[in-house]
Amino acid sequence: MPRLTLTRKLFLALATLLLTLLVAFAVSSMLSLRSGLGPYVAEIEIRRLSWLAERLQQHYVANGNWSRLRGNEEAWNRLQRGEVDPASLAPRERPSSFWDRSSRGGGWALPFGEDREPPSPLEPGGRIAPPWFFPFPRGEGGPPDLIFKRLAVVDTAGKLVVGAKVDPTTAAHLPIRSGTVIIGQLLLAPMQGLEHEADRAFLARHSGFIALAGAVGLVAALLIAGLVGRRWLAPIDDLTHAARAVARGRLGTRVRVQGQDELALLGRTFNTMADRLDKAEAGRRAWLADVAHELRTPLAAMRAEIEAIQDGVRSFDDRTALRLHRQVMRLTQLVDDLRHSMDSHGTALREHAPTYPLTLLQEALAATRDRFAQAGIKVEADGVRRLAEERAPRVLGEARKLSQVWINLLENTLAYTDAGGRLAIEARIDRVDGAPALVVQLDDSAPGVTEDELPRLFDRLFRAEASRNRALGGSGLGLAICRAIVDAHGGDIEAGASPLGGLRITLFLPLSDTEPS
Repeated sequence: MPRLTLTRKLFLALATLLLTLLVAFAVSSMLSLRSGLGPYVAEIEIRRLSWLAERLQQHYVANGNWSRLRGNEEAWNRLQRGEVDPASLAPRERPSSFWDRSSRGGGWALPFGEDREPPSPLEPGGRIAPPWFFPFPRGEGGPPDLIFKRLAVVDTAGKLVVGAKVDPTTAAHLPIRSGTVIIGQLLLAPMQGLEHEADRAFLARHSGFIALAGAVGLVAALLIAGLVGRRWLAPIDDLTHAARAVARGRLGTRVRVQGQDELALLGRTFNTMADRLDKAEAGRRAWLADVAHELRTPLAAMRAEIEAIQDGVRSFDDRTALRLHRQVMRLTQLVDDLRHSMDSHGTALREHAPTYPLTLLQEALAATRDRFAQAGIKVEADGVRRLAEERAPRVLGEARKLSQVWINLLENTLAYTDAGGRLAIEARIDRVDGAPALVVQLDDSAPGVTEDELPRLFDRLFRAEASRNRALGGSGLGLAICRAIVDAHGGDIEAGASPLGGLRITLFLPLSDTEPS
């Protein structure tokens, strides 16, 4: 059994939906046609009974009401056949002669009033001579046509005068007027079944057309469902194959993105994720290579010293012990920095106590004052002292870790700034993302860092090779540790070019809630 993929599921869902709609449309159309054919035909039929409405109007005018016709089936049948009882007419409306032929036209007409010229006589027996355009066939003196079995007359109150019992809500209506006043209505009930072969042929013809349209619509619906399913879910299939490739280690896999819809956004997000994974994997490999290189250097030096002693080239004296001790200390420092870097990255703070970072910075400056003097680097930090005395901004965090940030930044300047240079430190309170924050800016003099190297300064074991080497610098983990600690305090740290010719480090620390803005 083939696997029911998402594409097939969508195709089946769309096809089922469209098929259901088409079947419902076809069935409702045929039912509507079947149920609506009778009322439609009734409307047409009743429009052709205007002659009967006219005779009913004449009867009402002659008698002044419907009393002579109410319940009188015999009079109703005579009206349907075009006959009238002269005795039922008012005296002024009775004809003077039965055979006065109209000098106009050629048909016969019932005389109503002396203002009608010429008067229309009656045939013997009181039968109105029908004109040649009489709309319904009927037998001589026979029963009324079948249409009259569905016909009724009601008065203005809706009460039955004569005729069949008809439901006024479904019947066709033809008003009977006397001038502009409605005096009653002629009601015709729709056919209950298909009584004529023409009606059945009409219904069959249109039902066939509906069935054909439904079949064509079904084929079109299946084609549309297939195309839509393929078009909509093709990016998902591409993402599935790409995700499997990434899971197998092919981190360079990317998907093709088209459009601006949600699937396109998903594709871009996947590509971004894959790109970051690729860079992270490349960084991990480079980091492992750097760690191996950093560890190999002191180990190689120690091995050379030990082998020289073993070969008798050197004797184990105090100078040899000092050199070995330095290599061991360097190795120990590297391992400690690596461990601390890994522990600090993304690790939550152990405590959140009110801390005064500028006071800690001043303590770090005091601890390194002599070393700056020996290196010939002038330190300018008057702004830090003034802000610490005026505002004493504080943050929530760990004083020990913030002290390590300041020490690492100052050590970075000592290690990489040329003799006779400067270090300018400024501090201010500003709003960052709508919240008050302490901003500390450190600018040192040459040498600087190239634009390409700036984004990597906070990577572990990275050194700007143009100016920062192992002879002068440290392990390359100081700035990485600073970023991890600042991130743990909810702040940020950035690197850029300094106007003094060296490096600018900008540090942002959010102030505590009780700190005034």
